[in-house]
Amino acid sequence: MMNKFNFTKAKKIIIKLGSSIITNDGKGIDEVFLSNFASEISLLAKNMQVVIVSSGAIAAGLKKLGISRRPSELSELQAAAAVGQMYLIRSFEKEFSKVSMICAQVLLTHDDLSDRKRYLNARSTLYNLLEKNVIPIINENDTVSNEEIKFGDNDNLAALTANLLEADYLILLTDQDGLYSDDPRKNSNATLLSHISVNDKILDEVAKETTSSVGRGGMYTKISAARRASLSGTHTIIANGKNSKVISNLLNDSFSGTFIQSEERQLDARKKWLAGQLKSKGILIIDDGATNAIVNLGKSLLSVGINDVKGKFDRGDLVQCISSSGQEVAKGLINYSSSEVGKILGKPSDKMESLLGYVNESSVIHRNNLVVLKKGK
Repeated sequence: MMNKFNFTKAKKIIIKLGSSIITNDGKGIDEVFLSNFASEISLLAKNMQVVIVSSGAIAAGLKKLGISRRPSELSELQAAAAVGQMYLIRSFEKEFSKVSMICAQVLLTHDDLSDRKRYLNARSTLYNLLEKNVIPIINENDTVSNEEIKFGDNDNLAALTANLLEADYLILLTDQDGLYSDDPRKNSNATLLSHISVNDKILDEVAKETTSSVGRGGMYTKISAARRASLSGTHTIIANGKNSKVISNLLNDSFSGTFIQSEERQLDARKKWLAGQLKSKGILIIDDGATNAIVNLGKSLLSVGINDVKGKFDRGDLVQCISSSGQEVAKGLINYSSSEVGKILGKPSDKMESLLGYVNESSVIHRNNLVVLKKGK
């Protein structure tokens, strides 16, 4: 039972769909599954923000091109992805519109999440979509990826997305009921691991790297994804996507599958992440109003609350926020360079465009990219 894991209290969920789930055993997009899935997501989206990471573009493209097995040549995979991505996102749009939901296509490469500026851009875009009640449909940008920059499997991409957005849960939907003590297709005595810590050594023993004719990965990649997601305090659920009520069951606390529990508190994980970044590139001296807004009200840092800027930094760099009394208030990823901040400090946000000629963000540091270090009242 899931009630002790407080799934229904979650606010942000990442759901990954495997190729075997969405493509009907490699025979093209499974419209029946996708229709039911859209209805299930509409239930989640009433109280939670939902992001979907979907495999299936290559598999759908291979079907359309009449190729029965996954080729090994990268250019063939890229061509299949280019064909299949059109059909995949069109199918999502069709089924989600039936339940009055808007979805958006987001294609990412590894560089988008490893480069600070592109990381910040991706994060800001996804948060903007979620705030507009849009369901982002994320896939790896297979048409331009190469072997050096590929995520390796969309399980990994889903975990990186969970890190990016600090999700409460990562749900990996597969064609298996969860993680077993051994491969249930080969060992009838294998037992389902219903609840396990991400740090349990048994995960190393049961992980088996497998592939199928239409997709990559297996339980090995799912365990790897769970471990990566746990670094940001995200718990992972592995469940059978063939169960038409898998989402409803989660909401009703009648879950069946594997729950891999992160041992990190989300706030602690965020602090550790920022602490692990390179040394702060600069300092912002902020006034008492900005300090109160950040510490006690959970607000973003606006240009009007900045008194001075020190150091040289670029958009996406880590900077410190220091109060007028000299106390470190927060650290965060900044939306503007030091030279740009110098032009807008002390000015209201609606003056940014006239002073800079453009606007990256209305805030200098968004609350989602801030970690408060000073205790509030």
